[in-house]
Amino acid sequence: MNVLFVNACLRKQSRTKKLAKYLLEKMDQPYEEICVQNEEIASLDEKTLIERDRKDLGNKYFSYAKQFKEADIIVIASPYYDLSFSAKLKDYLETINIVDLTFAYNEQGMPYSLSNVKKVIYVTTAGGPIISHEYGYGYIETFFKAFYGVQDFEYYYAEGLDIIGADADGILERTKAQIDERYGY
Repeated sequence: MNVLFVNACLRKQSRTKKLAKYLLEKMDQPYEEICVQNEEIASLDEKTLIERDRKDLGNKYFSYAKQFKEADIIVIASPYYDLSFSAKLKDYLETINIVDLTFAYNEQGMPYSLSNVKKVIYVTTAGGPIISHEYGYGYIETFFKAFYGVQDFEYYYAEGLDIIGADADGILERTKAQIDERYGY
């Protein structure tokens, strides 16, 4: 299995990243990591849309889509910010979602996958409560179902970590126990 770890954690000591690394260790498979914060991933604008339309696959812009296309399992780690995830993760998703490279449209106008992705695992943490799972995880799930036909999802989250009196370590341990339950001790 080809595993791609999409690290969208912005802090060096990110609890989300630590939780994702714990998961990856339990999965016990080699993986390739992309840290979106350290990449030159441009937001969609007129210039990037022109690059996409040109389809010069030798252009660095398409390297992320090519890397993504070969992965069987995608592990995404992104803290829960402002009811969702970081803008850098959204930029990454827009960069990999390339018509006629990672997906195409059928005669009825419905997207279908040109990638190997079969499974997506999403890991997040939140200082407060996750008000709605629709906007972070829900977006990821809908995105990968709609464009790539993925049906196999796992979702691990730890919330309320920064609430006064919260046992942050205990909350993280409970999420790790869920990972252990899935991947063994």
